[in-house]
Amino acid sequence: MASNGEFSFPNGAPKSPLKKIQTQKKENGICHDDSAPPVKAKTLDELHSLQKKRSTPTTPVKTDNVFSQLSDEDRQKLQLQSISASLASLVRETGPKLVKGDPAQKTDGSKTVSHHHHHHHHHVVVAPTIGVSDSALKFTHVLYNLSPAELYEQAIKYEKGSFVTSSGALATLSGAKTGRSPRDKRVVKDETTEDELWWGKGSPNIEMDEQTFLVNRERAVDYLNSLDKVFVNDQFLNWDPEHRIKVRIVSARAYHSLFMHNMCIRPTPEELENFGTPDFTIYNAGQFPCNRYTHYMTSSTSIDLNLKRREMVILGTQYAGEMKKGLFSVMHYLMPKRHILSLHSGCNMGKEGDVALFFGLSGTGKTTLSTDHNRYLIGDDEHCWSENGVSNIEGGCYAKCIDLSREKEPDIWNAIKFGTVLENVVFDEHTREVDYTDKSVTENTRASYPIEYIPNAKIPCVGPHPKNVILLACDAFGVLPPVSKLNLAQTMYHFISGYTALVAGTEEGIKEPQATFSACFGAAFIMMHPTKYAAMLAEKMQKHGATGWLVNTGWSGGRYGSGSRIKLAYTRRIIDAIHSGSLLNANYTTTEVFGLQIPTEIEGIPSEILDPVNVWADKEAYNDTMLKLAGLFRKNFEVFATYKIGTDSKLTEEILAAGPNF
Repeated sequence: MASNGEFSFPNGAPKSPLKKIQTQKKENGICHDDSAPPVKAKTLDELHSLQKKRSTPTTPVKTDNVFSQLSDEDRQKLQLQSISASLASLVRETGPKLVKGDPAQKTDGSKTVSHHHHHHHHHVVVAPTIGVSDSALKFTHVLYNLSPAELYEQAIKYEKGSFVTSSGALATLSGAKTGRSPRDKRVVKDETTEDELWWGKGSPNIEMDEQTFLVNRERAVDYLNSLDKVFVNDQFLNWDPEHRIKVRIVSARAYHSLFMHNMCIRPTPEELENFGTPDFTIYNAGQFPCNRYTHYMTSSTSIDLNLKRREMVILGTQYAGEMKKGLFSVMHYLMPKRHILSLHSGCNMGKEGDVALFFGLSGTGKTTLSTDHNRYLIGDDEHCWSENGVSNIEGGCYAKCIDLSREKEPDIWNAIKFGTVLENVVFDEHTREVDYTDKSVTENTRASYPIEYIPNAKIPCVGPHPKNVILLACDAFGVLPPVSKLNLAQTMYHFISGYTALVAGTEEGIKEPQATFSACFGAAFIMMHPTKYAAMLAEKMQKHGATGWLVNTGWSGGRYGSGSRIKLAYTRRIIDAIHSGSLLNANYTTTEVFGLQIPTEIEGIPSEILDPVNVWADKEAYNDTMLKLAGLFRKNFEVFATYKIGTDSKLTEEILAAGPNF
């Protein structure tokens, strides 16, 4: 810097000279710089109002539509009426008056204030009618489908624990609950759901009655109505336009609104104008606890699903994943009724249009293996398989962030930018750099971002019928082969089992592997009996010629502690051979007990590892461990063994026969 207070340019003048000041035009003998017209504002407030350009609807108006005859004002009125109906109390005659916009932003008055100041006559005081409560006298401001930028401002202004991180993501806190509360989820059991849903042992559906649901709904709605403002998101689920579901989410936090903006499918302005009545509504009153004296309540948290009313109520948890997975459960009910299979899976597609589905519990490598730069990502977590092919249910991804690194997961790393919600991460107070290794809030740190943030995402997120169905297991017992080709009955058996085995605990010493079984690879979200979904899967695979595969991403040559983890490079080779179709042409032999068909050779992989018995030094230990695992499979399957589809249990017997035989 030059010391005389002026800027010095080391390389002479700057490259882009500023606009020259015109001195030719003289007005009253004064030189004017008229390179820009003067500001058309007399006050700061006026200046600020000029800053924001009114958004003009760019929507072509459809004439065949009931909405097209409406003025914008009438359309907005209808929309407010629809939201007002959603928020109506079922007991009190009236709720609050709903108006659009933020109470903190002073509008032009006419929108929010019912009396205009130019009426200078005396106000007539109307005595409130009996049965009207104070809530009817207040305004609740509806913040409707705000943009990410607007939601950032709301979060930072009004919500403790909201910060912008160095990469531009919004860091938020979910409060006391940093994960789902499956034991607090309740489903209304009524005359229809009693027969349709899976209840009892092994099922995720814990019952409640309609009356109790309405008590909780009232509590949630009263809480939301008591606030100055609520956020309303109107969005879609399922990229297949023929089978999409309209959802409305009413929430009290900007964080929840932004999370759902990312996770559901975002409507175009035109789709929003003609949105109409939602098919399903979530009332997220998560800051408010449920009443523990209410029947069926076991804690101050309750997530309640009423399929007949098509409503979900959240009390006592601010973890955003409850909304995502709650809607996933709803899809597991609505879609099979339309003969569409809902799947907890990743899905990608090759350049030739070959689609693969990936199933696997936490830690099996589902994310790692379905992220493939040579293939298009259709979705990372929730899909439908219909007569039209596959479609992603969601509009975004919800990725784990613990120990995230740029090297290992560049796509997720680069997706954490403006618009992304980061949950419960820890960051440097000054630089706002996130420390992804820090578990001080929770190990379940997560990022939620729109699917477009992934460079090779296929938009729209739909694809043709799957060619391959890949079931991933991380087998810490080390007895499952690296890859097995499954017949349809085996595919159903292993799909219903949903097996993986991880190593419990991180304390010193060699730990016993823990087998986990999760029906359909997503037991927490299924609504009907697992065999129903399995039978649908087999039927679709048969009809469209898809092959089932069981891939072990875990141990080989011994269980955890004596064997070693199968190299990721080998697993990738296997997955590539499945995608290319070359693995179908391999020679196969059949293993004992599990009866799995395993290839004798795969290019680029040492042949001896393909049959686990070869790489165990202690053959007897191998046999014992294999029988132990087979026993765990058998014990787990007892819950499903008596299920009847239609009049007999023939299908169930066929599936059982495909399990381990010993």
